[in-house]
Amino acid sequence: MSPLPRVSALAIATTLVAFAPPALAQQADEIVVTAQARNATEVVNAGDAGALGLKPAEDLPFTIRSYDESLILNQQPQTLGDVLDNDPTIRTTYGFGNAAEQFVIRGFPLFGDDLGLNGLYGIAPRQLVAPELFGSVQVLNGASAFLNGAAPGGSGLGGNVNLVLKRAGTRDFLRATVGVEETARFGGAVDVSRRFGSGGEWGLRINAAYRDGETSIDDEYRRTAVVGGAFDYDSGPFRAALDLAFQEIRVDNLRPKVTIATAVIPAVPQADANYAQDFTYSKLRDVFGTVNLEYDLADNAMLYARAGARDGREDGIYGGITVTDAATGAADGTALLVPAATNNEAIEAGLRVALGSTITQEFNFGGNINWQEFRTAFDFLGGFTPYSTNLYATPRVGQPQSGFVGGNLGDPDPITNTRLWSAFASDTIGLLNDRILITGGLRLQDIRQENINYDGTPGTTYDESAVTPVAGVVVKPVENLSLYANRIEALQIGATAPIDPAVPVTNPGQTLAPRKSVQYEIGGKLALGDMFLTLGAYRIERPGEGILPDGSFGYIGDQRHEGLEFTANGELAPGLRLIGGATLNDAEFDGGNQVAGVPEYTANANVEWGLGFAPGFTLTGRILHTGEQWVDQANTLKLDSWTRLDLGARYVFVADATPVTLRLSVDNLANERYWASAFDAFSSALLQGSPRTIKASISADF
Repeated sequence: MSPLPRVSALAIATTLVAFAPPALAQQADEIVVTAQARNATEVVNAGDAGALGLKPAEDLPFTIRSYDESLILNQQPQTLGDVLDNDPTIRTTYGFGNAAEQFVIRGFPLFGDDLGLNGLYGIAPRQLVAPELFGSVQVLNGASAFLNGAAPGGSGLGGNVNLVLKRAGTRDFLRATVGVEETARFGGAVDVSRRFGSGGEWGLRINAAYRDGETSIDDEYRRTAVVGGAFDYDSGPFRAALDLAFQEIRVDNLRPKVTIATAVIPAVPQADANYAQDFTYSKLRDVFGTVNLEYDLADNAMLYARAGARDGREDGIYGGITVTDAATGAADGTALLVPAATNNEAIEAGLRVALGSTITQEFNFGGNINWQEFRTAFDFLGGFTPYSTNLYATPRVGQPQSGFVGGNLGDPDPITNTRLWSAFASDTIGLLNDRILITGGLRLQDIRQENINYDGTPGTTYDESAVTPVAGVVVKPVENLSLYANRIEALQIGATAPIDPAVPVTNPGQTLAPRKSVQYEIGGKLALGDMFLTLGAYRIERPGEGILPDGSFGYIGDQRHEGLEFTANGELAPGLRLIGGATLNDAEFDGGNQVAGVPEYTANANVEWGLGFAPGFTLTGRILHTGEQWVDQANTLKLDSWTRLDLGARYVFVADATPVTLRLSVDNLANERYWASAFDAFSSALLQGSPRTIKASISADF
């Protein structure tokens, strides 16, 4: 929509309201006020705590919060990373060469493979996630091996993200949205919610979205198509829900991360520069869904079960760029063709029982199992001979010929089959009218992984078990204040000894026992008027890895992450809302070197102001600040801190008794160019921050 039609629409709507009969004008004002309130961007201080169930934040010895669908609708995010930009404890990076978002929480990565979906691992899309499908994005800070089990991909040591698919609420609506993003990316969405039956016991939610075109990065194209449907039943003691979804994303000319092989950090290119080659692309297709069942055996006892499955397919030619001369930008380019497919299933069941009155107890018993098959092959195009390119003046080159091939490119064979199962039990004791809550629990976890070589011959098999306990306490000394402490562990599949003549060890290829990380945390949560504040201090210790005195590869030393986290959300004054916070991070190895890619501090402030003197208008602003971070493990190169400013506005008006919302936002208003992240598991690689991006949309709720 051009600026002139948008201004005309606002003027016409305002004139119609001004000259309408008093009764109609009053009705229009009421519709505007109601729609503006429903559109308010907010954080819900509650979430799914896995084995402990859905809990308010003040009753948990952990920090948890949920970003709801109003935030997703208002901010017009393109990926899950755009949603999590609102969280001061999370920063987003990419995998090497491909469009795979990873999230850094407490200095540890959370891979896309390890996102939860409706409480189950392995069911969410694994590389990029389109946010339109979800009614809630829930963030749990800290280790969670007891709460959720071990993450199949081996990440999530510092936190967990659970995605909740949209379902019908208490209000029926039909919402249609059309939008545009510079420079020429258009899209639209339809969202329908209905409840049926004499008591509204049946619910139906269908939503679909499509976006296509060039992004704000030069010559980068993205196409996203999603469809989601949910059918639920809620009556008497029985509740059931079926959620199904389809997502397809294609990215052409993805701007890659930049590996550096120089003694200095290269200057940041222009904000919208693209150093990708035209032959690079990534195509992701996922079909996934879950079934959830709950039955109340009595007022104080509930049986539950949930199951999920995902079929995923990925194809792409991923480009890499390694800068060899920081001054000129001269670089080596590489290309890797990778087809991949995944088939995952998950089941969980449990029993929750609450007993007592003066002294209360809540028991949780249950178990889950997760199966994952990963099929892939590869072709290092051009072999191992790079082509010449440049970071600042990127030449166009042709696609390299097939080089070094592994596996069946046309129909990839399985290379890993993974099975994880676990059983858990916990008890939360409540004293003094639940002003003191003490939680203890154990989870027995078994991880089995069968590896298959690319030529089809059997590889190594890994089958190990571990017990992960939890202990937590919540104390409420006065109303609206919760003090908490926890000791909990994270669990990941063991490290594998290198098979490399340059790194001689006596046990090459051996996979070690599961690696546990131990977390200690204390903090407090305060409801101050309509604001909710949290402050916590944590320490996470993970065994390091290296060569032992006997020449074998094993666990040695420690990696320690310590920090402070502060979050704040809620209404500061009528119409003035805040989502913000700050963190301090100290992540280091034995010997004192800091972990690369972990910012020393981060801070966010997202403010919304509903203008009382101009009904229907809301102004928005967001600041993201990220401190310095080391680029390499030797701590010789460091990125500068960076700050990004986003601004926006929305306006609600009435057209024939239908509320219509106009939204306009500008991310990175100053078009700052900056290296956003240096977090990478394999090399010194940098991710450039996004350029200025203008987004506009119009929605009507019928």
